[in-house]
Amino acid sequence: GNPPRYQREIADRLTAKQLFERGCGNEDLRELTGEEVTFVRADQVCEWRSPEQLKELLDLELRDGGESESKILQRCRDAIRYSVKTTHPHFFNQLYAGMEPYSLVASFIVEALKPSLYTYEVAPVFTLMEDAVLRKMIEMIGWEEGGDGIFNAGGSMSNMYAVNLARYHHFPDIKEAGLSAVPRLVMFTSQECHYSISKAAALMGIGTKNVYMVPSDNRNSLCVCVQGAVPFMVNATAGTTVLGAFDPIQEIADICEKYNLWLHVDACWGGAALMSNKHQHLLKGIHRANSVAWNPHKMLMACLQCSAFLVRDKTNLLQRCHSSSASYLFQQDKFYDVSYDTGDKSVQCSRKPDAFKFWLMWKALGTGELEERVDRALATARYLAEEIKRREGFRLVMEPEYANVCFWYSPPSLRNLPDGPELWKKLHTVAPVVKERMMKKGSMMVGYQPHRDKANFFRMIVISPQASRLDMDFVLDEIHNLGKDL
Repeated sequence: GNPPRYQREIADRLTAKQLFERGCGNEDLRELTGEEVTFVRADQVCEWRSPEQLKELLDLELRDGGESESKILQRCRDAIRYSVKTTHPHFFNQLYAGMEPYSLVASFIVEALKPSLYTYEVAPVFTLMEDAVLRKMIEMIGWEEGGDGIFNAGGSMSNMYAVNLARYHHFPDIKEAGLSAVPRLVMFTSQECHYSISKAAALMGIGTKNVYMVPSDNRNSLCVCVQGAVPFMVNATAGTTVLGAFDPIQEIADICEKYNLWLHVDACWGGAALMSNKHQHLLKGIHRANSVAWNPHKMLMACLQCSAFLVRDKTNLLQRCHSSSASYLFQQDKFYDVSYDTGDKSVQCSRKPDAFKFWLMWKALGTGELEERVDRALATARYLAEEIKRREGFRLVMEPEYANVCFWYSPPSLRNLPDGPELWKKLHTVAPVVKERMMKKGSMMVGYQPHRDKANFFRMIVISPQASRLDMDFVLDEIHNLGKDL
């Protein structure tokens, strides 16, 4: 899928099989070597067991006495054997996949050193690395005057930071006086937003009924006055979880500026497109956001978890919002520059140096290789979409904007039915059965779900550089083989 990487002089030194193992597809192999390779992946994505079976196999009970080293090693083997192999090239189930070796090494180092990232004195190296990564991410967003940020425990947490910070920005008295100090607040988001937005509203006492879901085709709803309430924030999504769609950030930013609303962009999934000159247009206008959530552990493949929350602010807003100035940690008369003690920006105390997992792989690969990773994933997703349109029994839900490819599979028994309630009722039952069969066979993992009024459909997420066009062909062939008798 990427011929420039397979130059003639390399092809002359390697066999077709060796080229194939490095990710070269048969289309390129025919051009370079005149050969093809039979496509087989011998290992399974999972070895499925029911919860009751797995409880028996694992012997989960904890006892007073310890076990021998040989038994402990077997426990480790069992844990690996019966876990889902999310690094397998046929794992397409979630918004993360594949194995990034440099990031894995960083994870080993972090676990061995056991640092906690609240003060410079206990984590000097990782404090500076986090700062360097945040500054580079801020540069890629386009905040020319700089900004602030922090790595935290996942994209949901980043979105919760955004809601809390937006509220504090508008009503700073809430930190001390609580909810009694503010009027009824409302926030806007699209119907396709991540569920963590509603969770944030519930957690912070705003209330889920005060989260207004704007229909994707009705952007002017943002202008509607909500009687007796004060709008304070808009959440735009760059790369939705199911469809991989992008909200029009530029247009939303116009409205936010007009009405003095905090604009947060949830780019946890789609933020990686900023790495690509070809695809960064998907996030046009993101430089106008007040805050951004971006997860390098998704498309960019840093080891879980690796999530950044970034703020277009140089007034220390993040620290003022969350600080409690614990005197046993954040003494102001230390012998070094205490501005490097970043822990008071966080709602956590102990915090892993997750930025190191991104820093090391970025240093090893460079921005150019990360850009190629994004471009390759989206090109592979586009190939899959074109194959779906070409094959009988497959039908796209929508043209993919990103690496999410959503589609229906109709077995032969349904292909002559006209579009209508009977077809969609029967089609709704197909994906769950195919999913059960693929899990029990262990050949691959692809997610499915209904969406609003749409029947269950498959959602393929293409990330790993190991997943080639041959893998895309395999997925469609396997779905047909697993479901053709339905």
